[in-house]
Amino acid sequence: MDLEQLRKTAAEVASREDVKYLVGWKPGTYGYRVAPAFIENADGAAELIFSPLCTANLATYLTLVEELPVPRGQEPDDRKIALMVKGCDSRAVTQLLVEKGIERDEVVIIGCPCPGMIDDCLLAEKYPETEEPAEVKWDGEDFLLIRGGEETKVARDEVLAEKCRLCRYPNPVVSDITLGEEVETWELGEDQGVKEIEGKGVDERAEYWAEQFDKCVRCYSCRNVCPLCYCQDCILDRLNPTWVNRSVNFSENTAFNIARAFHLAGRCIECGECERVCPANIPLGKLNRKLAREVRDKYGFEPGVDPDAEPFQASFKPDDPEDFIL
Repeated sequence: MDLEQLRKTAAEVASREDVKYLVGWKPGTYGYRVAPAFIENADGAAELIFSPLCTANLATYLTLVEELPVPRGQEPDDRKIALMVKGCDSRAVTQLLVEKGIERDEVVIIGCPCPGMIDDCLLAEKYPETEEPAEVKWDGEDFLLIRGGEETKVARDEVLAEKCRLCRYPNPVVSDITLGEEVETWELGEDQGVKEIEGKGVDERAEYWAEQFDKCVRCYSCRNVCPLCYCQDCILDRLNPTWVNRSVNFSENTAFNIARAFHLAGRCIECGECERVCPANIPLGKLNRKLAREVRDKYGFEPGVDPDAEPFQASFKPDDPEDFIL
């Protein structure tokens, strides 16, 4: 993607009278870090980037409520928010439209066709982070790492994020402006993570997830980063009645993680943010992708691809044979 064109377009959008601010990516303070950028005018567009390190799904910011006090005599600023999205991010925006979490006229969507993002943890294992910011570019089928004035070619298969290995929609499914050319959808391999779990016996699966959920510290990072966990009043936080106790133990951790996974069934757009931010390295992606595949295979439903669709759990097909129900 042409960085100059990206910044020029962003400057034009941020300068529009009907746009409050634009949300994109900018370099972080060190190493492979990339941070969200909130651009309120044309000058701020100069810091925007789009690179293989822009893994974060910015759609989360669309549903955060701005509760700033409005001075007497003034009206709330209800102008549009402009958002840069990759393919998976755009599916989150689409699903929010389906669920009426946002309205279409509230957002300007800037689509960024995505050749694949890097798993910065895999990258750091091979090329440790430095105090100075590093840069990564797409280089044909691979990546080009630039740090300390040196360029290093990095093989795609060594550092590609798992969500990108399995991505079916690298191009935005909805956008008002698309930057650059669409990328070709790559050949998808089998989901080895889900296959590994399915290959275990029932007792082995129970033991596996018991080990994983026992690590949970209930920091709620997975919930807070998820673009589809946007309820202001989360049922799992309620104390009267209490659905899940706040104590950190295996039983309550299991209840929290399983409840959240089922709340996302037919809604998860497989962006992998929950697993990316988990400090305990719980493989939440495997659990969510398993449910997503079941919904896709058994019901023929895929969230986040059709803004005019009905929510999965609110849809009904009179001719559904239900032949998989025992």
